Amino acid sequence: MNQHRYLRAYMAGIVAPTVFLLIGLTVFCVVRFVCKVPPIERVIAFPMAIVPNLFGLWNMLYVKLQSNWRTPIGLHGALLPFFLGPIAFIIQLALGVVRATGNGLVYFEAVHVPYWFLAVGPFIAIAAYYLVWKYIVGYCNQVLGIAGDR
Repeated sequence: MNQHRYLRAYMAGIVAPTVFLLIGLTVFCVVRFVCKVPPIERVIAFPMAIVPNLFGLWNMLYVKLQSNWRTPIGLHGALLPFFLGPIAFIIQLALGVVRATGNGLVYFEAVHVPYWFLAVGPFIAIAAYYLVWKYIVGYCNQVLGIAGDR
């Protein structure tokens, strides 16, 4: 089945973030409406709009590169936070969600993130993305028949 290879790659790529976002949206709704937390809708907009599409496009790129450059899918997925992180931070700055202070970043004028976490956080993201791509996206690629074909 070689028809629509890149469409299948896109669909395999969006599975993991879509499932995680459904869980995240459920938690968001409970926190927002049941626990009466002030409006934080700006936080969920970036992940719901951009992350699944970037996962799908990143998987299409992986499938395209496999004919010339054999790299493990986990390693390929671990590179994605290097693009998502700066994009997310710029959008958060533009929306006024985050503010830099002398001691760290302040989100929503309530949550303080110290600067030392900015040195550790990317490694956590890289590890998480590696595992998601290796086990979930890689599995979806195998099911759709695009894992090893050229």
